[in-house]
Amino acid sequence: MSYAVKELFATLQGEGAQAGRASVFCRFAGCNLWSGREQDRATATCRFCDTDFVGIDGEGGGRFADAAALADAIATCWVGGAEERYVVFTGGEPLLQLDAALIASVHARGFTIAVETNGTLEAPDTLDWICVSPKQGAEFRQRAGHELKLVYPQPGLPPQQFEALEFRHFFLQPMDGPDQAANTRDAVAYCLAHPKWRLSVQTHKMIGIA
Repeated sequence: MSYAVKELFATLQGEGAQAGRASVFCRFAGCNLWSGREQDRATATCRFCDTDFVGIDGEGGGRFADAAALADAIATCWVGGAEERYVVFTGGEPLLQLDAALIASVHARGFTIAVETNGTLEAPDTLDWICVSPKQGAEFRQRAGHELKLVYPQPGLPPQQFEALEFRHFFLQPMDGPDQAANTRDAVAYCLAHPKWRLSVQTHKMIGIA
């Protein structure tokens, strides 16, 4: 199959348990919870997304004919040595496109593979790191992984409903937008009162990197 990629670039992971880690980000175009167009935001399942995943016109983006072509492009983006190669597949919703052929091709080039998913689709068990970010009103199918990162607050989606699931890390990430300061205070207070949860902040925005 071919792959539609919005952007492909080297950066530092900005959020969660892997924050600060050198990474290649492969952002797929498309999502199953929002079209990505502002005129559709009010009626979307996910209304607070802060990411542009529409089209294939971003840095390094394009349509890749097959798994080998995209895997080669990912390898070209890596600026470090052969060790610690790490790629994050994100979106949009990456599991709409990330398949066994691409996973195998990227593994063959020496990469550890992470995915950031909304949890509505089951992730392949051949992935090395699974980060799930549930969204209120969406079906939640990926109920295990390495990291659960809940954007907070979401009405009708209390953190305690996830605590019995099989994740290694539990993060609250304050919702961006005009109420971010209040959301951050509330998330801090929740983590203090419920130490199972840790605070995740978007460090890439703070230091001005993608």
